[in-house]
Amino acid sequence: MTAEEDRADPSSGATRSRTDLPLHSRLFGQLKQRNVFRVAALYLVVCWLILEPVHVIFHMLEVPAWANRLVVMIMALGFPAAVIFAWAYEITPEGLKPTVEVPHGQSIRKLTGRRLDRAIIAVLAVALAYFVVDKFWISKHLSASQPISGVESQAQSAASRKDGAPAPATPPAFAPPAHSIAVLPFVNLSGDKEQEYFSDGLTEELLNSLAEIDGLQVAARTSSFSFKEHPDIVTVAHKLNVGAILEGSVRRSAHTIRITAQLINAVTGFHLWSKTYDRDLGDVLKLQTEIATAVAGALKVTLLGDVAAKVELGGTRNPAAFDAYLRGAKAYSSIHEAKDIPTAIAAYTEAIRVDPHYALALAGRSIALSDVAGHATTEAAAREGFGKAQADARQALALAPDLAQAHLALAFVADNTLDFTQASEAYERALALAPGNAEVLRLSGIFAAYMGRLDAGVAAARRAVVLDPLARSSHGALAETLYAARRYKEAVAAYAEVISLDPDFKETYGSRGLAYYGLGDLQSARVSCETKLDYWASQRCLAVIYDKLGRHADAEAVLAKWKAVVSEAGGAYQYATVYAQWGNLAKALEILDTALRLQDPGLEYLKTDPLLDPLRKEPRFQAIERGLKFPN
Repeated sequence: MTAEEDRADPSSGATRSRTDLPLHSRLFGQLKQRNVFRVAALYLVVCWLILEPVHVIFHMLEVPAWANRLVVMIMALGFPAAVIFAWAYEITPEGLKPTVEVPHGQSIRKLTGRRLDRAIIAVLAVALAYFVVDKFWISKHLSASQPISGVESQAQSAASRKDGAPAPATPPAFAPPAHSIAVLPFVNLSGDKEQEYFSDGLTEELLNSLAEIDGLQVAARTSSFSFKEHPDIVTVAHKLNVGAILEGSVRRSAHTIRITAQLINAVTGFHLWSKTYDRDLGDVLKLQTEIATAVAGALKVTLLGDVAAKVELGGTRNPAAFDAYLRGAKAYSSIHEAKDIPTAIAAYTEAIRVDPHYALALAGRSIALSDVAGHATTEAAAREGFGKAQADARQALALAPDLAQAHLALAFVADNTLDFTQASEAYERALALAPGNAEVLRLSGIFAAYMGRLDAGVAAARRAVVLDPLARSSHGALAETLYAARRYKEAVAAYAEVISLDPDFKETYGSRGLAYYGLGDLQSARVSCETKLDYWASQRCLAVIYDKLGRHADAEAVLAKWKAVVSEAGGAYQYATVYAQWGNLAKALEILDTALRLQDPGLEYLKTDPLLDPLRKEPRFQAIERGLKFPN
């Protein structure tokens, strides 16, 4: 429309002095006259009305969270286009025309404005109706159509078994625990595949930092890292039973690091928080605190105590030491491959050389050294290895008395050297300092069960499964504690979970076979043990099962095959369990005396091991048990 037409248009309410008005007043008048405000309002209301059912439908169909964000982005891009279109074009009796080409006599802006007003009112009415329907009908039906989480499924199944009623036909909506989060492996953007240990290690350190915050439930490393290649938010959330996902990327250069992190609501798919950090490598510890604090704030978790002190405890500000530590952690905690313990020990040693006060590195090396010593082939090598491991653990504790990993390292040494009183104290302290650490829960749970605190052991292992549901070791710990508690049926089910997660883990089949044996199901026990014949646990199991089936020659042959690989002294405790089951109590007690003299770590199991039940009334066995000084 020309200036002359504008001045002549009585509908605009302008006079011939309109050109004397300030520019912003003239612009506002034009926006109002061309119905731009009405179009903008209608666009926003329609978008909102579309987004609500789209979100519900996407959620029901488990469409990936990024699809929600894509719809929002498309609508956001459409808003300026709608506004520009309303400014540039006008509806006329002949159809849509550019505004500048519409003569005043043909303009029907007032009519169009009234139509837009009616459209806005109609859409708002529909929105109100949808709100009512959503509140009183859709939400209830949606709740009944959502997939149930693994933890909820177990609880529901247990409840149905308890009262005898069938499980509900429609499971409840996905409702993860409040303030629960999983940290997905941050993407390595450094352009060098060899730098992946750094991005993975930094992710794990950040995960540990979040676990230090009271009130946060953090999914453990093994489960979170199992989604490294396929990080679909909805799938991760349901499998780990968490309400939020933290993901991001790491770009490392010679002396600096850039971390981009974003927190996503796993239920709605919307972002809760995101930020990019550029720091010197020496500031990584401080950066972990910043991110952990920001995430806790976004999840509305009340921060108690000095978060920085908890997060940075036992760490280092030396970039070279931190880098070496991450390489050690990567080598020791590999998920899909065998642990490279020599590489881990070498890397931890390098970290300690660069920073002798690096308590986390000392604790890490201590656990790795204990692992090596536990598999030593000579008594001297085992004694030397455990001695070094204990020295590292005590040094770590001297540097950081409240470091849970240091207490765990000391407990690991004490447990393996049969100092059960010290092990009990160290495990309890580690658990008090890190109640949300799945590894602490696993190890302390197994220890508690073998010390005779069966209910506490099972409870700790169950908690580990909640925090690390996709970890073979979590379900394995639960199976062990259930077996020690003589809850064989539950133990068989737990071992089945281990096999489903890692069918190649040989030890499980022999252990499951013994659980079947506890149930009295000799045939299932035999089949399970025969699955992996080349592993000692299966051979021990078969030596027992064949004997119970009356196949005594086969039992002797299996035992001989085992002894050809592991001497009677080298596996003293395990051999004693076989002779006890064969009814050769004198031989079993003789070998247990040897195990005690050699400080066989297997003696940890003696107090609650079902295989030794035939010996429990023997005075000689009772003397051995007293000599081990199990804590009350």
